Amino acid sequence: MITYTCCQPEEDEELPVDCGDSGWEGPPAAALALEEPCRLVLSTPSRILRDEEIQELGPHLPPRLTQQPWSLLYCTGRDGFSLRTLYRCGAQPGSPALLLIRDTEAQAFGVFSATAICCSNGFYGTGETFLFSFSPELKVFRWTGRNNFFMKGDVDLLMVGGGSGRCGLWLDGDLHHGGSHPCETFDNETLSPREDFYVQDLEVWGQA
Repeated sequence: MITYTCCQPEEDEELPVDCGDSGWEGPPAAALALEEPCRLVLSTPSRILRDEEIQELGPHLPPRLTQQPWSLLYCTGRDGFSLRTLYRCGAQPGSPALLLIRDTEAQAFGVFSATAICCSNGFYGTGETFLFSFSPELKVFRWTGRNNFFMKGDVDLLMVGGGSGRCGLWLDGDLHHGGSHPCETFDNETLSPREDFYVQDLEVWGQA
């Protein structure tokens, strides 16, 4: 069994590097409450989430993203299992991304990022990043503010969340194998029934 350890930067290291801003705390909750909830509209059917799950997830996205449908940028069923291909098919920097996973035990979970998923030299992302899992009801795990370890990826490993050597979610370079552990960034539960899982389907959705 493969186990990955999240490598954390030194405290004085600049965390966001290639793909977007980091550390954004967002507007106050009261301001968000005044906006209309976001509706998640996909341009084509998802192989991972059912219609009712898509409707449940929508209100948890930033309301500004309700203006246009999400397009399928990458899926393992069409594009094969490759983290390199996922990066190549991803949205432009600054565009939001929704990564959906279904493991071999039929558990659905994933991550929302306000910035594109990309290869990086260090951590990147914003405080809008969150993890979620349908287990079977939707659970959303938002940024705790304890660190800025939102996302980091190279050709061999994609990591989401961190702290004390534990990743909220990680995927290996061929996207077959991954893991999920409680982490300080999101104070999340394990997203899959097992801490180490195998991917059945994976999709990345984005907006222009």
